[in-house]
Parts: sequence; structure tokens; C-alpha cells
Amino acid sequence: MPAKSAATYEKDERIPPRSRILAAAGELFYRHGIRAVGVDAIAEAAGTNKMTLYRHFASKDELVAEYLRQFAEFADTCWDRFARAHPGDSRAQLRAWLIEMAEHLASAGERGCALANAAVELPEKDHPARRVIEDFKRAHRARLVELCRNAGLSEPDMLADELHLLLEGARVTAQSVGADGLGARLVRMGEAMITAHAPRQ
Repeated sequence: MPAKSAATYEKDERIPPRSRILAAAGELFYRHGIRAVGVDAIAEAAGTNKMTLYRHFASKDELVAEYLRQFAEFADTCWDRFARAHPGDSRAQLRAWLIEMAEHLASAGERGCALANAAVELPEKDHPARRVIEDFKRAHRARLVELCRNAGLSEPDMLADELHLLLEGARVTAQSVGADGLGARLVRMGEAMITAHAPRQ
């Protein structure tokens, strides 16, 4: 998600405190990890104090959940963008999704999916962020299934799982051994999967 540097939030009082806190927390959580970042660091980066932070968020857990909720809402905007770019062409929308995911892999500062990262850090099933993570991942898969089905591809549920697992694996690979050439391979492999499920001519 595009963000200003945390260092700039404390200097821009035109931004409401709640928005500054969320933006600073999001950048720090994504860069350093949720467990590694405390509320003192967030308040300082947002140019505010803990009292103000807790006035807007009852706990750090609630702040984490809201950060991930906003991230999920931002990520979901891609589907409407693909639909506008390729109206009525679900297969082209799938390819647009592959290309955008490939671009994310190669972007500076990319550390994988914020929601997947959070799921690793937050194993507690009763954590308020878990519902946000699980709902997003289920909805993401459902979108892929819908596109695969509308494109007339066979076994749309299976293909959606293949594409989803391909992306998740690519993200882990990017973090472990680097992303050099990974985006192009992601697109080629994804297109090969789609072709394998296309109707026989």
C-alpha cells in the first residue's frame, strides 16, 4: 500500500491524528513486523502520544486489526480496476491480476502480503485481526474462482487454488532467495495453468 515515510507524519498536522496513527503503524508493522513495533514507536512516528493513540484505538490489537482492514480494502480495489480495463473478459482480468502481482514482487520495499505476514505473527484464533485476515483470503479465493468460472475454464475451484498457491509461494521465494526474474516466471507459470484448464478446441 502506498505510504508516506513515517518521519513525515509528525510534521503534517493537517492529517487527523487517527489517520496519522494508522499510516505510521502500517508502515512500521509492514517494515519491522507487528510484534517488533510498540505503541511508543507508533505514537512517536505519528507525531502524537500514547494517550491520543488509545483514545482512537482501545488496544494495540485493535490498531493492528484496523490497519489490516484498511490494507484489505485497498487490495480489493484491484478487481474493479481489472474489470474496467477488460470489461466482460474474465481471462484478460486474470492475466492483469498475474501481471500486477508480478510487479508487486519486484517493487522496492516489498515484504510479501501484509495479511499473510500478520497471520504468521498472530496465531491466536481470538485475535481481532484473525477475522480480517481469514475473511480477506477467502474473498480473494472466491474472486479467483468467479473469474475462472466466468472465463469458461475447467475446474475453476482447482485452478483458483493453483493460482493462489503459486502467488503465495512466489512471495515466500522473493523473501528467501530474492525476486530477480521471479515476476516473469510467475506470469508464465500462471498463464500455463490457465491454458491447461482452457476448453479443448
